[in-house]
Amino acid sequence: MTNSSSLKKVAVVTGGAGFLGSHLCDRLLYEGMKVICIDNLITGNPDNISHLIGNENFLFIKHDITNYIHVPGKVDYILHFASPASPIDYLKLPIQTLKVGSLGTHKVLGLAKEKNAVFLLASTSEVYGDPDIHPQKEDYWGNVNPIGPRGVYDEAKRFAEALTMAYHRYHNVATRIVRIFNTYGPRMRLHDGRALPAFIGQALSGKDVTVFGDGSQTRSFCYVSDQVDGIYKLLISPEVEPVNIGNPDEITMKEFAEEVINLTGSRSKIIFQELPEDDPKVRQPDITKAKKLLGWEPQVQRHEGLLRTIEFFKQQLKID
Repeated sequence: MTNSSSLKKVAVVTGGAGFLGSHLCDRLLYEGMKVICIDNLITGNPDNISHLIGNENFLFIKHDITNYIHVPGKVDYILHFASPASPIDYLKLPIQTLKVGSLGTHKVLGLAKEKNAVFLLASTSEVYGDPDIHPQKEDYWGNVNPIGPRGVYDEAKRFAEALTMAYHRYHNVATRIVRIFNTYGPRMRLHDGRALPAFIGQALSGKDVTVFGDGSQTRSFCYVSDQVDGIYKLLISPEVEPVNIGNPDEITMKEFAEEVINLTGSRSKIIFQELPEDDPKVRQPDITKAKKLLGWEPQVQRHEGLLRTIEFFKQQLKID
């Protein structure tokens, strides 16, 4: 008699203890899969997956994927999310960021080839660099400074995309590429260098809220449940070429800081600091392709998503 658990699809998530990776583990388990989470925890957090420990369909392996990866048994899906992803992390860990984008992607694609698994690469809107085209469509090649400080992340992801397409074309690996735009929600790290947790943390603590430049640069923020839904729909689709997943609701950083201060009820003031080198002036996804091919678009309004995220950070900071 066949064991029903052996019929379950098996998904490997690299970087599965990270902010986005852990939410993906939750979604894949919800979809009835077995999930193998691989993370070396240099930026991942065990707390993000602590609620899954003991689940018979979840396995955590602490491992650096730039080294040989062995996963016994069948694997149906591999979602490659291992990489430092915030400016503080990849500027502090430049070599590791380049290695996980190159050597790590190579190792994980090799596993996908061996297992005949569908491979999904977590790419990023940063492949567009400081864009000349607005909003950014998937056919835009980008404007990236390869030798600037941000190049370690941008070029690692651009290389990972090229390697993914090479494995698709030359080894017939079933590949997917998601270009992830700014995403937020519970499990973000308070001090990870991104604007949103910085703004919320500063506002909740009554500190000045730091905006870089004059605050006129724009970003578009997608709530994590919407992002995960788009990624899952891409995973089970046949689309090979990159797809933007993000929320096109664009806002200036000054307006965003004001919004956070208002929603937290803080008396914080906004202060301005020098804009970091190669910081993009605009960032907004064109999601026409995702709407058409995946039937996906974001559902959570920024006001609602921010309230949920603020509540999470209040718990982190032990604020009533």
